[in-house]
Amino acid sequence: MTPQLPTDIDIDDDVRRALAEDVGSGDLTAPLVPDTTARAELLMREDAVLCGTAWVDEVFRQLDTRVRVAWLKHDGERVAAGSVIARLDGPARALLTGERCALNFLQTLSGTATLAARYIDAVRGTRAKVLDTRKTIPGLRRAQKYAVTCGGGHNHRLGLYDAVLIKENHIAAAGSVTAALIQAHAAVAVGVPVEIEVENLDQLREAMSAGATRILLDNFDLERLTAAVRETAGRATLEASGGITLDNIRAIAETGVDFISVGSLTKHLRAIDLSLRFLPN
Repeated sequence: MTPQLPTDIDIDDDVRRALAEDVGSGDLTAPLVPDTTARAELLMREDAVLCGTAWVDEVFRQLDTRVRVAWLKHDGERVAAGSVIARLDGPARALLTGERCALNFLQTLSGTATLAARYIDAVRGTRAKVLDTRKTIPGLRRAQKYAVTCGGGHNHRLGLYDAVLIKENHIAAAGSVTAALIQAHAAVAVGVPVEIEVENLDQLREAMSAGATRILLDNFDLERLTAAVRETAGRATLEASGGITLDNIRAIAETGVDFISVGSLTKHLRAIDLSLRFLPN
């Protein structure tokens, strides 16, 4: 999936919220240093997939347009530990004020992209595509979903408004798998994706009989995943979900499912170690 950067408005909003949270009524420490120009380098301290450069640019644009950021590496690029990824110059006070906010975006989004890349590497050579979920950091969904694609992954629905996913509680409320699918197809516009979650092979068969074309297999073990692939025989797209880890995703992919959704991509990420170092003038 080709990474699609969120809109300028989205990035602007992300940064405005972050700066308001961090800077508030004003940075009390930065004005203590001389009002001079400074130079700095951004250093990647561990192997990682870089992501978040546009957010760094926007942090400094909002603080002081005199800050210049020259990127030596780019989003989606695998970067070795110890690499200089950018050089900055501009007012020292603006660099100091924006440092933490800029690094927060970069370490979080690079962490998301790096974890996604590990999952993609684990299924390489199979037909399975790795999907993200809606289990994202509040306020950073579009940013994290972009980061997943920078790591080589694919996006599931962005929110509740762009696709239908009928889950167990929807089925319980509707009365049955069949009833839920009938209601969904009657209610949504043509072209809106409809997917239904099933918990066993009987529900899978019912979903197939009711015309389901995309089915989420919730917490199926390997034996049941293999059986589901065999029973559907390509008549529906199958997505494995639930309990997916780096230790088991390869075996799940080898069952022949089309997609594997992994909540961990955006909720169990570890921030990447980065640093901003001022250079001698």
